[in-house]
Amino acid sequence: MISNIKNLIKRNEYKKVFENIISLTGLQFASYILPLITLPYLTFVLGPDKFGLTQYAISLITYFQMFTDYGFNLSATRELAIVREDKVKVSEIFSSVMFIKICLTVLSLIILLAIISFIPRFGSDADVYLLTFGMVIGYMLFPTWLFQGLEYMKYTSILNILGKVIFTVFIFLCIHHSSDYLLVPIINSIGYIIVGILGIYIALTRFDIKIIRPTSANIKYHLKEGWHVFVSTIAINMYTTTNTFLLGLLTNNTLVGYYSIAEKITLAVNGLFTPVSQALFPFISRNVEKKDDRTNILFIRKLTKLAAVLGLIFSVGLFIFADPIISIIFGAEYHNSIIILRVLSILPLMVSLSNVFGIQTMITFNYKEAFTRIVILGGIIDIILGITLITLLQEVGIAISFAITETFITVAMLLFLQNHDIKILGKLSSE
Repeated sequence: MISNIKNLIKRNEYKKVFENIISLTGLQFASYILPLITLPYLTFVLGPDKFGLTQYAISLITYFQMFTDYGFNLSATRELAIVREDKVKVSEIFSSVMFIKICLTVLSLIILLAIISFIPRFGSDADVYLLTFGMVIGYMLFPTWLFQGLEYMKYTSILNILGKVIFTVFIFLCIHHSSDYLLVPIINSIGYIIVGILGIYIALTRFDIKIIRPTSANIKYHLKEGWHVFVSTIAINMYTTTNTFLLGLLTNNTLVGYYSIAEKITLAVNGLFTPVSQALFPFISRNVEKKDDRTNILFIRKLTKLAAVLGLIFSVGLFIFADPIISIIFGAEYHNSIIILRVLSILPLMVSLSNVFGIQTMITFNYKEAFTRIVILGGIIDIILGITLITLLQEVGIAISFAITETFITVAMLLFLQNHDIKILGKLSSE
């Protein structure tokens, strides 16, 4: 993969992109592989019911993480990539974005308190949800968008690996019985908060950022810039996080546990593409500002071919090896997860392509509104399909809904680009 990317980028720009890919690969290892080490242990010790409860709490808290992010991981990253040499501008962006994120975090806590106070389904396990909320605080503090925009992703990787190592070690040290399930959100939250505080410290000291009182104009500007990405993120969560949430509402924690295992394995595989995606996003954003469309489209076409080949390999691998993956790692108790994993095995192919079409192309070419419309429509389709198929097929039904939705979104993005003179397939107009 690295050699293919190298061929797509000029030599003088390759070093920085390569360093970011390596750093982000370490981050993905921490984010997905390390938790997969603890996953079999947690499923065995906690059992499907308590494991499902902890995962259901995370699915709810993920909404608040998304809310506090407000799309800044893309919108602020793009802004920083363009003005990264201007320290005053960088400080202005940092101060404004952090102010907004703090306000959104306080609002999130108020909403969570209302949910557990007035909805019995959540109130009965209020301690789990409140303890899990620490993940929102840590996520809000950690300036991934700053490190990505300035193209110093090694800090993101080092600190996130530290947080995941803390989580992994303390899971094995502290959790030995199903009654220890409350320690899962406590350990998770502590890891996130430690990493968040260290991230802020490095941001302020390494990049000489000055805290500037944000003006109302700056706040409005960043809210406006992040809006379409924020709405599209909500829509994306309608067919990702909401799947787990819907399944828990309509069935039980045990079925959530079965689904969560297959979903986590799929997400871990999908995460292998994230380092390249995040490293290339600021690079492509700058090039769209500087270079002609034809040059950028040629780059996107080459990137699409690479994504298609790698995505297909991972999808086929997941489908073929679903049985041994589940049986050997998690045991016969989670046999129901095998068919779910096979249904979800199409996602690596679809996600690798939709990332190129959506994030790398539609966002950077300023088709944010169209991008938002497509993912909103996908989210609506997933909710309608999900409710229907959960009723008919339970946990397998929501997996089918997820696969159909992701496929629809990928095809819709491709058709949009083809119809707007960004020819991913076929000949370019001047060829």
